[in-house]
Amino acid sequence: MNNTYSIDSKIVTFEILTELLFSKKKLILSKEAIEKIENCRNYLDEKIKADSSPIYGINTGFGSLCNVKISNENLRQLQENLVMSHACGTGDEVPANIVKLMLFLKIQSLSYGHSGVQLQTVERLIEFYNNNIIPVIYTQGSLGASGDLAPLAHLSLPLIGKGEVYYKGKRISGAELLKIFNWDIIALKSKEGLALLNGTQFMSAYGVSLILKSHKLSYLADLIGTLSLEAFDGRNSPFNELIHLIRPHKGQIKTAQRINAFLEESELINQLKEHVQDPYSFRCMPQVHGATKDALEYCKQTFLTEINSVTDNPNIFIDADEIISGGNFHGQPLALAFDFLSIAMAELGNISERRTFQLVSGLRGLPPFLVKNPGLNSGFMIPQYTAASIVSQNKQLATPSSIDSIVSSNGQEDHVSMGANGATKAKQIVDNIETILAIELLNASQAMHFRLPKKTSPFLESFLQAYREEVPFIENDIVLSIEIKKTLTFLQNLTIDCEELF
Repeated sequence: MNNTYSIDSKIVTFEILTELLFSKKKLILSKEAIEKIENCRNYLDEKIKADSSPIYGINTGFGSLCNVKISNENLRQLQENLVMSHACGTGDEVPANIVKLMLFLKIQSLSYGHSGVQLQTVERLIEFYNNNIIPVIYTQGSLGASGDLAPLAHLSLPLIGKGEVYYKGKRISGAELLKIFNWDIIALKSKEGLALLNGTQFMSAYGVSLILKSHKLSYLADLIGTLSLEAFDGRNSPFNELIHLIRPHKGQIKTAQRINAFLEESELINQLKEHVQDPYSFRCMPQVHGATKDALEYCKQTFLTEINSVTDNPNIFIDADEIISGGNFHGQPLALAFDFLSIAMAELGNISERRTFQLVSGLRGLPPFLVKNPGLNSGFMIPQYTAASIVSQNKQLATPSSIDSIVSSNGQEDHVSMGANGATKAKQIVDNIETILAIELLNASQAMHFRLPKKTSPFLESFLQAYREEVPFIENDIVLSIEIKKTLTFLQNLTIDCEELF
């Protein structure tokens, strides 16, 4: 088995990212990547020697200080000063899995040969990745334009022996890290600091992480929603393909097909129904869940383009003999995608809570609050409150970040995306959805007990049996927060094939 992944110019897909995240493969630079990095660096060195005219970020100040010319002997100090001065992050620490994605995405972007970094700089970042060295980065500080400056500054500090990292479970200084590995500091050359700090890797790493988790939750919403349908004695006619072929949204069709597959050979779904229709939260799963799937596909394509891009500034084009200052660091495409993802995922939680509400309402032969002796027992009354609270929080969090902007850098940077705020908000929403679905599963499994001896499909019975090993039927009142946590752990540990997710 090959335990390495070669960084080159091939398209990085979500399948590749999934494999990297779970296989613990080591990164290596391909011959192609090494040549591109070295050629670009050599070109830049020769350019500086031959031409003393100001080039933004290479021999000038940054932001509104772009007109200040820096002498050649101060270029290294300029880059180190940039990294140190921009490390102004605050708030919570960025989760380790997202930081590791940031490392990978920064390495990938620098390897395209348009950034002017030294080979040893990229190689040191690879050492961080391969040795699971996780720089301490904070969630607050990026405006989502000019690159994710503050987060990427914290990512880069250990290169110059500053900042902090997690290594083997301990939080240590960048200076201590250098001693452990007997490394010298990276002597940053012209443009390197800017290449490290300019870029959208903070936003992109959040985007990758959320796309992977959201696709899993989309699948789970279909699965748990189908179990709720069975528990509610619902009908399968709304999932007939004829309905969906005359309104052929891809996500809608996929959801209906998936629900039908989940229901195959179900005794419950095929029994005679007294009611003619189900509430929208059951009947309209293809339309609502499907719309979220279509939104996720748009977001997925946006993030896929971004992670295969060069997003620092200025960009170096050897063949054209050009160093061009532009705006590839601007996070607007990502900001819009995060807002779309947030709204779409919030709706999965919204409709899930409605199904939970129906299950505890004492309808269709189910006891009020899904307990045998209601009154003495409150049963599943309050988990629905919890779900409702989280759903309302998600509605508040789903307010778009991208409609906001604020002037920075003394007016030079007069429009920003706020995509970083959109990213951290989206993560909270997606994490919340996991809890809402866990509460629905807790309720649906409890309700299924009251349908015995009749059974659902073999697939759903198998799923229910696996869950019952963790969370059994509840006869009398207990501390339900414990059961919600157990359910969350069950869902988090559930592995779903990539083919099913994408």
